[in-house]
Amino acid sequence: MTKLEFMQGNTASAEGAIAAGCRFFGGYPITPSTEVAEAMARRMPKIGGVFVQMEDEIASIAAVIGASWTGKKAMTATSGPGFSLMMENIGFAVMTETPLVIVNVQRGGPSTGQPTMSAQGDMLQCRFGSHGDMAIIALSPDSVQEMYDLTVKAFNLAERFRCPAFLMADEIIGHMRERIELPDHVEIVDRRPLEPGRLPFEAGADGVPGFPTFGTGHRVHVTGLTHDERGYPAATDPAAHERLVRRLVDKVENARHEIADYRVTNPEAEVVFVCYGSPARAVQQVVSDHPGEGLGILRLRVVWPFPEHALAEFPNARLFIVPEQNLGQVAREVERHVRVPVISVPRLGGELHTPDELVRAVEEARSA
Repeated sequence: MTKLEFMQGNTASAEGAIAAGCRFFGGYPITPSTEVAEAMARRMPKIGGVFVQMEDEIASIAAVIGASWTGKKAMTATSGPGFSLMMENIGFAVMTETPLVIVNVQRGGPSTGQPTMSAQGDMLQCRFGSHGDMAIIALSPDSVQEMYDLTVKAFNLAERFRCPAFLMADEIIGHMRERIELPDHVEIVDRRPLEPGRLPFEAGADGVPGFPTFGTGHRVHVTGLTHDERGYPAATDPAAHERLVRRLVDKVENARHEIADYRVTNPEAEVVFVCYGSPARAVQQVVSDHPGEGLGILRLRVVWPFPEHALAEFPNARLFIVPEQNLGQVAREVERHVRVPVISVPRLGGELHTPDELVRAVEEARSA
């Protein structure tokens, strides 16, 4: 059975986190994500969880990392400026293989920019913002329902691959209110416990080690330094560093087909929109209003790792159009993988692309 609710996107993300088993939230208020924290502040005490408002975003993600090592599913929520402050500890979470979820409800930047307006300008920051080589898992919802569903999925991916997972929403979806279906139960993935006799960072065949939860009898040393399978620093050992970093990347990249989540509309199309987040809603309207005109959609629910194999779902494609609320961050990724023209349709200032604007982009591209 499911329960129908009329809910805001940010609140739906909080409910999805709780359904996935989240029992710790550490955060700091920031527009336009604050409603996630407010919802968690109301709900956590009622279900035996913990809500902590920290002094800033740096402390917030540090608290979330610590909570995860005690065995709790943990999350935080922020927007662009707070996301920037979290970057160093995001790298620490990658290096220490700490499962957690970070919700970023994106707003206009750089700097404090447009706190109340929508954007998708953090997509490359998410992928490359922290220093060093790493692989990232990032999801992007286009509805209130997906704020719920993809938050659940983000937790499951974080636990499955023992890494941070990002829900890269935008202000439009975060503040939108829509009808949502809340199921009685959802699929839940829990982190794999450390098997007896194995070292804390000794990976299995899939590259993912079991998790040695604090307080359960394991000897474990957790450091952001290059470390061996025991967790002990090996920062001057070139072989240990290459072995570790390659494994951290490969455990995600080698599973990109398992992680991939996208929707294909009209696979025989010659003109294909590639979209994610709120622009997907305008794209859907265009394609619905112009049947029989050879228009298709590749809608990404998981943006990173980028599912380049999904582009081959459109064998007749002569043109890809990528509308984004940035200056073409994911369009660059599409260009890397196709041999036909890619048209970026950027939008800044906080307003969504209109269907007419996208129709003009198609007409101009076809007449070029």
